[in-house]
Amino acid sequence: MSHPTSDVQAFHAHATDADLDDLRARLAAARLPEAETVRPAAAGRDRWDQGVPLADLVEVVDHWRTAYDWRAFEDRLDRIGQFRTTIDGLGIHFLHRRSPRADATPLVLTHGWPGSIAEFTGVVDELAEPGDADAPAFHVVVPSLPGFGYSDRPATTGWGTEKIAAAWVELMGRLGYPEFVAHGGDWGGNITTVLAGRFPAHVLGIHSTFAAGPPGMTTDGLTAEERRWTEETHHFWHHRAAYAKQQATRPQTIGYSLVDSPVGLLAWILDKFAEWSDTDDSPFETIPLDTVLDDVTLYWLTRTGASAARIYHESHNALDPELRVDVPAAITTYPRDIEKYPRAWAQERYRRIVRWNSPERGGHFPSLEMPGYFVEDLREGLAAVLAAHGT
Repeated sequence: MSHPTSDVQAFHAHATDADLDDLRARLAAARLPEAETVRPAAAGRDRWDQGVPLADLVEVVDHWRTAYDWRAFEDRLDRIGQFRTTIDGLGIHFLHRRSPRADATPLVLTHGWPGSIAEFTGVVDELAEPGDADAPAFHVVVPSLPGFGYSDRPATTGWGTEKIAAAWVELMGRLGYPEFVAHGGDWGGNITTVLAGRFPAHVLGIHSTFAAGPPGMTTDGLTAEERRWTEETHHFWHHRAAYAKQQATRPQTIGYSLVDSPVGLLAWILDKFAEWSDTDDSPFETIPLDTVLDDVTLYWLTRTGASAARIYHESHNALDPELRVDVPAAITTYPRDIEKYPRAWAQERYRRIVRWNSPERGGHFPSLEMPGYFVEDLREGLAAVLAAHGT
């Protein structure tokens, strides 16, 4: 096994008091529109038909300004362990928690948008040092995507999913992990797919909540539930994906609002937490308010609203239709996720699916919505992957 290099440096995140004061001042001075014109009499998802309801936003903004504690999140990052390294001229930030277990397997967790490393801060410790001695343990690495959080913002084009996947291989090698397993959802699932397909000599296997089959698949022979999955995915991309079209075609334009207005950034992100989580009325039914604000505040303080949006410009619809994954794969499809593909479609790309799981509940952010279940599912999936690999 290779050894860690001096190219990796410890990192400490600390926002200035002036930046935090500025945030609170901007929140206090926010100009808000009138309430939405769709106002159902009862609570329910219909309240969100025109976007984030004014009453909900006002409550979140007030909590953000008067009660939210950013320093607690900074402390959590430091307890896990933060580092930076430079790959292909770009500074990459990551969390790294080594397991004390001698049998631990290296694991890279990759987030998506509008997520961040905040998606995984609540599960890193349990993955690295499980309370059950019989549960698998992992050396956990959580990189910030280029243009996200404390990673550098690319100044040129080119940092798409293929280049990011190659950078992750380099990163893991620098940490002394020439072979590893990988997990991701959203863009992280896309990158994990590229990792497995392009670098099978390094990737022992994967677990993903994203399992897109190649284009042009037929619906013949699908079950009623599988047909419903394809219809819901089609409806999402044709009727609910305006955010993706905007960020894929004009990320700079929306970027001005995301970097200049904390309320605009909050609304843009909160809308997705609400729509994509498995809840009846509010994302805060399953995801703590402060957890959402950890994510939003990270975007705000690092001024990465525009640069994070550009991943869509770099990689939207860019997954190679010919790419195949031959390493073992475990796939979990949550019922309220935004993209769901039948197993028959998925296995045309992922050739060795060793575990297929379809829980009864859960949405796009399982590590935040149901962290206990997420950890157990990830462990079981990666255990099946490693067994199939013979590790």
